[in-house]
Amino acid sequence: MSGLANLFENTLAYRLLQAPFAEDKLAPLWRHVDAAKVRRVFDVGCGPGTNAAHFSSADYVGIDLNPGYIESARRRFRGTFEVVDVVKDPLPARENDLVLVNSLMHHLDDGAVSALLRKLRATLAPDGRLHVLDLVLPDERGIARTLARLDRGDFARPVAEWRRLLGAEYDEVVFERYPLRFLGATLWNMFYFQGKPR
Repeated sequence: MSGLANLFENTLAYRLLQAPFAEDKLAPLWRHVDAAKVRRVFDVGCGPGTNAAHFSSADYVGIDLNPGYIESARRRFRGTFEVVDVVKDPLPARENDLVLVNSLMHHLDDGAVSALLRKLRATLAPDGRLHVLDLVLPDERGIARTLARLDRGDFARPVAEWRRLLGAEYDEVVFERYPLRFLGATLWNMFYFQGKPR
C-alpha cells in the first residue's frame, strides 16, 4: 500500500487517477448548490485544485497538506492556495458561505475528524453550510467494500458512523448515499452531507 500511497502523492498521477470520477463525486453537491451564487468558498483538502474551477466567480481558498498539490493548484487556477495540516495547524480566519471537505475525512481518525469539525464551525458565515463528500465502508462484502479497504485512507466508515460524527457538531440538512460506477460496476460508495452548525 505504501507504493500506491506514494503514487497518489504525485500530482499528475493523482489528477489522472481521479479524473474519471471527479465530476461524479460532486454530482450531489450540484443538486443542492448553485455555484454561481456562492460568494466565499473554503475547500479543505483541495488536492491539486480539483474543485477550484467550479468556483471561479467566488472568493476561493483551498488548503492541503501536500506542497506539490498546492504548487500545482497555484499554477493552474485562480484563488488562494495554502499548505495547511488540518490536524495541527490553525485554519485561515474567514467567514465562508460554503465549506467543502471532499474525500479527506476517511484519512483521519475519529478524534481528528471531531476536532476538524469543531474548527470548521469558526470558518462558516452565519448562514454558511458545511458540505462533506466522502467514502462509505459498505456493510456487505463485495468489490465496493474491498476497494474501500484498499484506499489510502485508513478510516472508511459505515454510514451510521459518519452520521454520528457529523451529527455531533452539525444539524443535518441533507444526507445522501450514492455509488461511483465504472463500466456499469459500483467501484465504491460515497455520501454527501450538508450541515449547519448547532
